[in-house]
Amino acid sequence: MNTIEISKFKTAYGELLLGSYENKLCICDWYYRKMRNQIDSRIKSALDAEYLEKESEVITETKKQLNEYFLALRKEFNIPLLLLGTPFQIKVWEALQKVSYGKTSSYLKLSEQLGNTKAVRAVATANGANAISIIIPCHRIIGSTGSLVGYAGGLSVKERLLELEQQRNNNQLKLTL
Repeated sequence: MNTIEISKFKTAYGELLLGSYENKLCICDWYYRKMRNQIDSRIKSALDAEYLEKESEVITETKKQLNEYFLALRKEFNIPLLLLGTPFQIKVWEALQKVSYGKTSSYLKLSEQLGNTKAVRAVATANGANAISIIIPCHRIIGSTGSLVGYAGGLSVKERLLELEQQRNNNQLKLTL
């Protein structure tokens, strides 16, 4: 039986479940999210694996980079990722990774980027199935009206993450010549 190394990671924003498989991160997800069982089942099934509580190099590095992110010292992550989902979900998650730090987008804009403006609900569903929160920044997706909408970690956490990023962007020195 294959194993997915997992570790819980408590942060000031909430508790995350981190998981790695063959030196790639496959889970960085809110431990207490509503869809925890569905996400875990999908990942275990895709890899024909079970969870084993064990620290791995990838998990250790993920914790380090997340801590740097939470301290506003890191804007981008360089963790090897293993995306486990349908081809459409993976396209959505890849598009999410292009939403820059401190910026937001909407489900409609993502569906436009993917070439199908009628796929807004499917994009929203794929966004909700993201098992690699923060690193695949689904928190940067807001409603078309600018409202905060759904987030696995809760709307208050989503708001705090967006504030962290915007504060960091606004506090940078702007050099002019």
